[in-house]
This record gives sequence, structure tokens and C-alpha cells, in this order.
Amino acid sequence: MHQFGNAERGRRRMGVDTAGDEEDNLLLMRGIPAKLIFMLAAAATLVPAIPPEAAASGAYPYGPGDTVIGTPRTHTIKKRDTLIELAPKFDVGYNEITDANPGVDPWVPDPGTVINIPAFRVLPNAPHCGIVVNLAEMRLYYYLGGRLVITYPIGIGMQGFGTPAGVYRVVQKIRNPAWNVPPDIRKQDPELPPVIPPGNNNPMGHFALRLTRPTYLIHGTNKPFCVGLRASHGCIRLYNRDIAQLFRLVRENTPVTIIYQPVKVGVRNGVIYVEAHRDYLHREPDPLDVIGSRQMVENSFHTIDMRKLRRALKERTGMPVAIMKARRPHYLTKTEPSCK
Repeated sequence: MHQFGNAERGRRRMGVDTAGDEEDNLLLMRGIPAKLIFMLAAAATLVPAIPPEAAASGAYPYGPGDTVIGTPRTHTIKKRDTLIELAPKFDVGYNEITDANPGVDPWVPDPGTVINIPAFRVLPNAPHCGIVVNLAEMRLYYYLGGRLVITYPIGIGMQGFGTPAGVYRVVQKIRNPAWNVPPDIRKQDPELPPVIPPGNNNPMGHFALRLTRPTYLIHGTNKPFCVGLRASHGCIRLYNRDIAQLFRLVRENTPVTIIYQPVKVGVRNGVIYVEAHRDYLHREPDPLDVIGSRQMVENSFHTIDMRKLRRALKERTGMPVAIMKARRPHYLTKTEPSCK
């Protein structure tokens, strides 16, 4: 109880809403006490080592000029493990855990197999402000300030109901939302009622954030296996424990930037990484042009490991791959996107 009391006081210091039911303790249950968030945010400019509690929950500090977070992780498959069940355990999406482990049967992986857990990633090339959603990797980033970011896997709109890119804001926080079923969805499934009331059977879960484009929300789900899939009618789905935490931290008017970046390039400690995801919309230009446009190889192209780059772009595992050593490790500090 003493730990929960400390977390409560820490959330108040951060200005986080502490009123509510048992989900109020989820910040602690997720392994990231709000007091820890406060301490990390204050000390992030010193580039501290990533605390195990923060790494396990999706919260990471990052240093000036650095745009790569986390550390590589692995898991040894045990009897009766499935990638589908391991994904929520490690707070990754279905797409992430399967793409990171090509050739591994997601339903019947061989016991003893060592699999990659995607806990090492490049930050999107977008403002380090509020919520950033990268549709291509199906992941949400929330920047708390002080060089601290929390990240969650998401599910997005299916083909024909794609989640729209753009710049929005959170206009409403809804606890226990009812789902007003859109007419086009009821036309597809006439057995659906006009309104699905709050509860465990509600597809929106227990928490929702409405955007300035009001028909699109960030919310929970009653189908956790759809996180990491293009399966919604346009909304952004999170695991219920993740949306509960995000709901506590986010305030109304928080900016929300939704982008589509299949290929990301970042730097940490002077090493440049490329992270490639499936380009399901076939919109990404030549990745070499992307890298060049971000000045990652300026005056140092001859140092790039082209074999590693081509392999990363071919395999698209979603795992960062080191492709070269930067001659000027802090060049990103001039152009790093910031919150305005």
C-alpha cells in the first residue's frame, strides 16, 4: 500500500488525474510509477541508463541528438507459448512480433526457439510533441517532455476504412464510452444495435480519446488480438491497459500527429540505424532517397554498409539495423523536431 501511495502522490506532482476507479493504480501495475516518470523527465537531459521498470512498460528517456530508444530483447519459447499470446505480454502488436521473427510459426513455435522482442526502435520523423502515431509500424508515441517518451502498439483501419493521416488534437476524454454504430457498419452487419452501451462487450473498451476529426478516436478494445492488425473501421485501438495509462496522462487539446513512415532512420551514440516496416500503401519513395533527404549520409556515404541497408529494406523486420557510424554524431540537434 505504501508503494501505491507514493505513486498517487507522484501522479499529483505530474498533474495527472488521480480520480477514478481501480485503474488509477495502472501506472504502477504497468511497471512505470508516476514518481519514476517525474524523476526521469527531470533527469532526461543527463541521458540516464534506461531503468528496467521503464523499459518493460514502454517508457524511455533519450539523449540530445539521439532518436533511437530501448534495447534489444529476446525470449526463449516455452511449451504452449504462441506469438499471439506473447505479443500483449511484451506490449507489442501482432505485426511487430511476427515481422521480427520471420519463419517462426505464430501459433506453434518450436520450444527452445529464441525470438526477438521488438523493444528497440527508431523514433518517427515527426514533432516530439504530444501524441505521434505511425500507421506503417502500427505504433503510438506519447512525448511527456523532458526527453521522455512512452510508446504503445496499436491497431488501425482496415482496407477501405483507413485511418487518416493528419494533424489533430484531443478534444474529449471519455470514460466508459458508448458506441454509436455508424450506419455504414450497421449496413454491413444489420444485427448490430444502433448503440452498444458501455461494458466489456463494447468494442471501444473503457477509455477513449476523441480527436478534432470527431468520427475517429483512440480507444481500447474488446478484441486485443487485433492490436497490430489493420482491422478497425478507422479508429486507433490499444490494449486496454495501455489506453488506461494513456488516458490518465493525456490532457484535452494535446496535439495528435498521424503519419505514414515505413522507413525510419535514427541515430544513437553516433551510430545510424535504419528501421523498415511493410509499405502496405506502396507510398514510400526509394528508401535511399529518404535517407539522403534526412541528411543521414551527408559527407559520409562511403561509410555506409550497403549490404546491411539492402537486407534491412528487403526483410522489413521492423528491427533497427546499424548501417554506419556518423562522422558528426550530434548533427541531428540542429533539425530535431520539437513541440510548438
